[in-house]
Amino acid sequence: MATTPARRPTGDGAPPGPAPAALPDFPAAPPAAPPRARWWRRRRVTIGAGAGVLALCGTVLLALVREETGTPGFLVGLALAVLPVPPLLAAFHWLNRVAPRPWRDTAFCFAWGSCAAALISIVANSYAVHWIADETADPDGADTLGATVIAPVVEESAKAAAILLVFVFHRRGLTRLLDGVVVAGVTATGFAFVENVLYLGTAFDTDRTSGDTGLASLTLMTFLVRVVLSPFAHPLFTVVTGLGFGLAAQLPPRQRVRRALAPAVGLLLAMGLHALWNGSTTFGDAGFFLVYGLFMVPVFGVVTWWTLRTRQRELKVLREVLPDYVAAGWLAFPEPFALGSLRARTLALDHARHHGGAPLRRTVRAYQDDATALALLRHRGARGAAGPDFLARERRLLDALWERRHAVRPSLVHGALLTAPWSVLPPPAYGYGARFPHGHPGDGPPSPGAPVPAPGTALGRPAEGQQG
Repeated sequence: MATTPARRPTGDGAPPGPAPAALPDFPAAPPAAPPRARWWRRRRVTIGAGAGVLALCGTVLLALVREETGTPGFLVGLALAVLPVPPLLAAFHWLNRVAPRPWRDTAFCFAWGSCAAALISIVANSYAVHWIADETADPDGADTLGATVIAPVVEESAKAAAILLVFVFHRRGLTRLLDGVVVAGVTATGFAFVENVLYLGTAFDTDRTSGDTGLASLTLMTFLVRVVLSPFAHPLFTVVTGLGFGLAAQLPPRQRVRRALAPAVGLLLAMGLHALWNGSTTFGDAGFFLVYGLFMVPVFGVVTWWTLRTRQRELKVLREVLPDYVAAGWLAFPEPFALGSLRARTLALDHARHHGGAPLRRTVRAYQDDATALALLRHRGARGAAGPDFLARERRLLDALWERRHAVRPSLVHGALLTAPWSVLPPPAYGYGARFPHGHPGDGPPSPGAPVPAPGTALGRPAEGQQG
């Protein structure tokens, strides 16, 4: 709610001039420090406990897989299973370019999938199959039941545990649909890596014992099915669970039933997909290729299309939300265009690296990440899903952006001018400064106590020096 501008003295005896137009009232962040986290939620405790558990699981798992495959089989399986890992991790990183995740989160998810989830699955599946075989005296039936019923439930639950841990202990690391997709996909990539080592190593050990080589070898067939044709299988199953957690993260806290149902439904769908995929092998080669061509590939295409559309919607959110901060004087006019386009972001990073080297590029990258977090936080706040510390987090992000503004603005303007439609830019003129008749955009800083635009309010016009 704008107020009547006050008159301010100039300090040199001249008549007082008009003060800048007031911005809407926006309560300042409370000065009190946040409550101290309980001991089991403190960063050092969670990191130390997680690293210790994962290291123990990895050590036990290494011994089990090596005992199952033998040393030659283990080495061959390791060399072949690692091939799809870099492309899959690169694909998830590319998908999350709008708001990249910290490398620590990616490392934890991959380690959980390749150590904890794989160990839980191997032990639980083996125990269940042996128990069923002893009870029914039907080893073949026990293997079929284990592959189609037990394995999907155990494996998807073990992988979903990583998403649940991030959702509970690192709540700010999972606030979007794409966060759920990336966390789930990286976890499943680690799990599939270890499972491929086991299957390929066992196949190689079998071929070495039987003397099969060439096109008839079990190793080649296993490699073609698991690494060439279906490297996306496990990530696809778990991504469905991740979509459920991502949807729950976007819902307001008051919708408790929906927040609880979304992950559960996603997990059940992931188990169903996994069961269908494993069950296709019981119908022979024809059944496998039928399920692969008529079901798995279309589902993979739909999920990929949906995630790409979600990323485009996030970029649209940046273009729609950040102009609020331009009007309030915190950002410059071209920045919504420079931050709401992946091509403009890339051009800005290239410009920064060319003119300032790696340090300036890192500064621009950090500015892009903070501006993205600010826009998405404000978007969640408008839906009531930002949390009680919304104001303090918004202020911290704004302060971080303000400190870097002069260093990054030439690169951002460069990206905006090369990508934004000319219909939304100022009229063409000769010279850089002529585009902005009020000077360099955003040069007039809000004071440290300046208000921030409140969600859903009409913004007052910024002062002339703050105008873009």
